[in-house]
Amino acid sequence: MEQYKEELPSQQDGDGQEKECSVEEVFQQLDEIIKKMEGDVIPLDEAFALYEAGLKKLKQCNEKLDLIEKKMLELNSSGEVTEFQ
Repeated sequence: MEQYKEELPSQQDGDGQEKECSVEEVFQQLDEIIKKMEGDVIPLDEAFALYEAGLKKLKQCNEKLDLIEKKMLELNSSGEVTEFQ
């Protein structure tokens, strides 16, 4: 996993803390992981580390999409805007 961390720098803000990535950024990171796994022959431990990192990114993406879905607004039959449930 260390090699993966070196190849894809973490998203950090000026204070050295990880910043919140957008859904698009997470998809891009997942794309990079997939390309690495599909590319050249890589050692099994690195492939597993990439797989594990990909699963974490996928979970993060699902959580973000769930949050976005909850924030969506829906127009009810009387014309009022209410939060999506």
